[in-house]
Amino acid sequence: MNARTRTLIAAALVLGIASGPAVAHAAPAPASAPSERIAPLVSAPPNAAALEAAIAGLGPQHEDATAALVRVGGTAGRWQGSSGVADIRTGRDAVEQGRFRAGSVTKAFTAAVVLQLAAEGRVDLDGPVRHHLPGTVPDRYGAVTVRQLLNHTSGIPAADGPGDSFEAQWEHRFDVTDPRTQVANAVAKDREFAPGTAQHYLNINYTVLGVLIEKVTGMRYEDAVGARILKPLGLHRTSFPGRTETRIQGPHNRGYQAIPKADGSRELRDVTEWNSSDRWAAGDIISTTADLERFTVALFSGRVVPKNRLEEMFTVPDVKDFASGKPAVMTAGLSRIVLPDGTVAWGKSGGRHGYNTAIGATRDLSRTLVYSVNATDAKGQDMNPVALGVIMAAFTK
Repeated sequence: MNARTRTLIAAALVLGIASGPAVAHAAPAPASAPSERIAPLVSAPPNAAALEAAIAGLGPQHEDATAALVRVGGTAGRWQGSSGVADIRTGRDAVEQGRFRAGSVTKAFTAAVVLQLAAEGRVDLDGPVRHHLPGTVPDRYGAVTVRQLLNHTSGIPAADGPGDSFEAQWEHRFDVTDPRTQVANAVAKDREFAPGTAQHYLNINYTVLGVLIEKVTGMRYEDAVGARILKPLGLHRTSFPGRTETRIQGPHNRGYQAIPKADGSRELRDVTEWNSSDRWAAGDIISTTADLERFTVALFSGRVVPKNRLEEMFTVPDVKDFASGKPAVMTAGLSRIVLPDGTVAWGKSGGRHGYNTAIGATRDLSRTLVYSVNATDAKGQDMNPVALGVIMAAFTK
């Protein structure tokens, strides 16, 4: 494989799997359909040497990450590795089975529960959200549907927060946020666009879906996900922190944010303890690479969402991205990546301060990837170089 092809593959994977709220795009493609090519991306076992090199030398001295946990699997073979330190104070080795904040990977779980409810006839994907949640979405917004929340085409704007800068968020890291208050704040504003006419990847869509899950099931969102996904799949190390918990329960690698200092050096500030209630159904899950791998395989295999509804997670709406004007890539809980050879891969990333996470796979599960990188600028605009190296090593020949 030549260097240009490797670069294209890396770009496609970064744009699809590893993007955060500022979503860039892979090669233009029509809305996906069951007949699209899903041939194996690779038939050879994972490149162990490349994967080892991708996570080598991590720790407090590394510019981009203090630790990384990686699992590569699929029908073509398996590889697992870890690197770095669990704690820069003690220097002890990274905990290979450690728990971490998985951020927006939560959306795949939320979408799966909504699609289960649709399969049971309890939620109409094409029905207005206000049918389930009267008074939540104003009439002036139009008939926002459940499907439009799932694929980020609702037009509902983001709720207000403390600000985009790290320091602003740091000052409010222990704030407790009520999801219904967030929704009310968002819908008090004008809509961004007519529902179904564009795509804008925003957490607010999944906050509304979390409220919908609670209304339809009569359970707390966390309990519904637990009963429907975590318990059946045996995901015993996956949990939700709750509205007031700030710690990661169980063994874990601590997360750090690099803060520039006046003398040109940097401080690695410990950001492990943080209240994630502002992300809730959009991004507050805590998990392990083993649990997320099991979830990914079960999801793609049709053992989480019934197959007659699973296609929603592999269907990109035929609209443009609201910010860039480029073709949409997000689906119900996942993102679509078209590789240069025409093969399609799917995944979801998540970013919380101190933690970058992603799940990804080809549709036929010939290759799967789960990683947690303790990035020192996990919410930065650019792709973390360590995560990029992991993706290239896992998804290229």
